Amino acid sequence: MCTMDSRVPGSELEQRMKRFKARMEDQKPDYELVVIFGNINLYYFTGTMQDSMLCIPRDGEPTLWVRKSYERAKHESEFPYIERMGSFRDAARAYTDVPDTVHLETDIVPLALYQRFSKYFPISHVESVDRELSMVRAVKSPFEISLMEESGRIHARVLEESVPDMLTEGMRESEFATKLYGHLVNEGHHGIARFGMFNTEMLLGQIGFGENSLYPTYFDGPGGSVGLCPAVPLLGDRKRRLKKGDLVFVDVGCGFGGYHTDKTMTYMFGASLPDDVIEKHNRCVDVQNHLASLLVPGNIPSQIYQDVIATLEPEFLENFMGYKDRKVKFLGHGVGLLIDEIPVIAEGFHEPLEENMVFALEPKKGIPGVGMVGIENTFVVSKGRGRCITGTNPGLILV
Repeated sequence: MCTMDSRVPGSELEQRMKRFKARMEDQKPDYELVVIFGNINLYYFTGTMQDSMLCIPRDGEPTLWVRKSYERAKHESEFPYIERMGSFRDAARAYTDVPDTVHLETDIVPLALYQRFSKYFPISHVESVDRELSMVRAVKSPFEISLMEESGRIHARVLEESVPDMLTEGMRESEFATKLYGHLVNEGHHGIARFGMFNTEMLLGQIGFGENSLYPTYFDGPGGSVGLCPAVPLLGDRKRRLKKGDLVFVDVGCGFGGYHTDKTMTYMFGASLPDDVIEKHNRCVDVQNHLASLLVPGNIPSQIYQDVIATLEPEFLENFMGYKDRKVKFLGHGVGLLIDEIPVIAEGFHEPLEENMVFALEPKKGIPGVGMVGIENTFVVSKGRGRCITGTNPGLILV
């Protein structure tokens, strides 16, 4: 298991703040104050994840106001401006001239939290800062890439080498899921798969034996999952047991030091699948490789999506990127501190790719009576083509 240091250096935090302020000057030149409450952005800018609030004024130094734990924040963070607060009232004393408009993470800040905040910070208007934050996070530094590369090594090692030895005839889907989770953590995975999409809860990912990988789910991805029960619709089915001839579908996140990779691997248990199914799977692998060749600086995500979809025949597009009417409208998504980051390889994303953006590419196709075939790996945008950091196995590993 890797023991590399994942503590965020002070120089890294300084560069992140500079890049964010530069983007705000470019995109929202009239901004006066940004206030951050979300754990992901707090961690990104300060290197600690506490019950706290980060105030970023246009003029003056940003300050992290910590309710709990101030001691831990001081211990693990190299952010230079950390203050203790008991409530928002304490922080408000430092801001005698609060602007009328404050920029907040409107995608995630609850109304009740906003009301408590505005009681002491009397603001009259709120504007969103979500896209600016996300686009700054989209371009990874060498430090961030190093953490994601370590996550990718764990991901590849476990899914390509270890999983075949875990699969045994008659085991429950849920048994396999818990065994896989434990193995990932023992290998260095940070133990959680974080998503930004509202109401998305994920410990591990989507796992399916046979047609279970086509089962309807609220999750915004091509695959499906029966889950443990209606209240926990992801993870593994307690009833479904592995049998000879099953397709095994494993779409799970991994992470190291807060940074994720995303990977899907498929297996054929006890017997090969029919030739036509294998052919469809291989076509998905070809689509992934085509997409990877287009992950170069300057290319436009929406154009990549349109161009690749245009190469696919109507027959192949049936049940591509989902099953029946449950298809998603993307081919890949940004990855980082969250698994579902922007940009997305989809319509509507028109800003050019930049070097060291990171994407999970996941072309998949549902096969009636079989399950979800296809592949997913994580790639770094690089000169020449995208660089895969999660392994090379094309999937459909025969066990």
